[in-house]
Amino acid sequence: MNHDFSHQSYREMLQSFLQQGYRVCGFEEANPVERHLIVRHDIDMSLSLAEPIAEIESELGISATYFVLMGSELYSPFTQASRRSIIRIQTLGHDIGLHFDASCYEDDSASLDGAADAECQALELITGKPVRVISFHRPIPELQGSGPLAGRRHAYEPRYFSEMGYCSDSRGAWHYGHPLAHEAVQVGRALQLLTHPIWWTPQVMD
Repeated sequence: MNHDFSHQSYREMLQSFLQQGYRVCGFEEANPVERHLIVRHDIDMSLSLAEPIAEIESELGISATYFVLMGSELYSPFTQASRRSIIRIQTLGHDIGLHFDASCYEDDSASLDGAADAECQALELITGKPVRVISFHRPIPELQGSGPLAGRRHAYEPRYFSEMGYCSDSRGAWHYGHPLAHEAVQVGRALQLLTHPIWWTPQVMD
């Protein structure tokens, strides 16, 4: 299998997980001791570039969670084009979550809880559906390992971050090894797989 960041390699990676008996689950049902795979995408830079990834997953019968950054300096989720992308991703069978940048707010639990709730409600106006899960943009230690935020699960709770395997393509590389070689996968345990659609391209690139 190629380990480049092409769309074809992404498809092949997901197919390999399925062939190894993994079942793709949402955050609410994933069990750390089962062959469960959480497919997560943090959309830091472009909603439109997330659509081809969503299409690949839909063709494979996979439902992922796409986390939208409300305060991005590179896109606004409220523009007509962004709304179309979000709805398109939903139509393909995927969930939309909030990508929350805690550094924009006062560093206390009440302020962060209220801010996350407000951002979730704003995102729900676009999606027309409840936002059930939050991921952190530039995670801060105080929130990692904590319980739910704004009454919603988050991707760095111990259940998803330490009790099961975790692998990310942060900065466009597998810095801790390829997901299929992860220790959790070798022993048949659950894995949270985080990718950023901006890194994945139609053709192989340097």
